[in-house]
Amino acid sequence: MATLSVAAIKRMIKSATGGRVSNDAAEALALILEQKGMQIATKAAKLARHAGRKTITAEDIRLAE
Repeated sequence: MATLSVAAIKRMIKSATGGRVSNDAAEALALILEQKGMQIATKAAKLARHAGRKTITAEDIRLAE
């Protein structure tokens, strides 16, 4: 199970499409978004360390994207 809220993902899909959303679809998207988020966070952490910082900034996230 993803750590992202399935209800929030369902609201996001419904907002984007206006259509109905199954729980399976919301769970699938939540897993994909979580995986992508982990990849971005890992890259952002490397950027912060390279810059000599322990704190990941919004700019690190944007650059890692």
